Amino acid sequence: MKNILFVCTGNTCRSCMAEAIFNSLCDLEDIKAISAGIAVVKDSKTSENSALVVKENIGLNLNDRESKQITKEMIENSDLILTMTSYIRDLLVNAFPEFKAKIYSLNEYVLLETDVVDPFGGNIEVYRQTYKQLKNSILLLLDKLKKI
Repeated sequence: MKNILFVCTGNTCRSCMAEAIFNSLCDLEDIKAISAGIAVVKDSKTSENSALVVKENIGLNLNDRESKQITKEMIENSDLILTMTSYIRDLLVNAFPEFKAKIYSLNEYVLLETDVVDPFGGNIEVYRQTYKQLKNSILLLLDKLKKI
């Protein structure tokens, strides 16, 4: 089993959406995604708008999903770590230099130039845009993984 770890700030918006999108679209055997945040607030859950957009698009209920703080064990057990921004990538590379070879920003890995902007605090349309951006990047990711 190969594990992909998506990472954002609080694991309430981008990375949990990326996890849901990846796992719903992935038709590759033995690959699954998980997600975590670098600064998770205790007892936080998936944001209401993230849960709504995921429910609208893939029918998955994330309302009661608890956010997860990234751990060294998660990094060790992941084959590929994809962050939502180059800043988060750099933080992880600095904290865990021994795992540098498997840490990238999502869009860097699929040869796109922009970061995935945090929709936190935005209206539902901002979350829908983030979902579309993530889905596009994940489709490119799946194409790349199929060629490896």
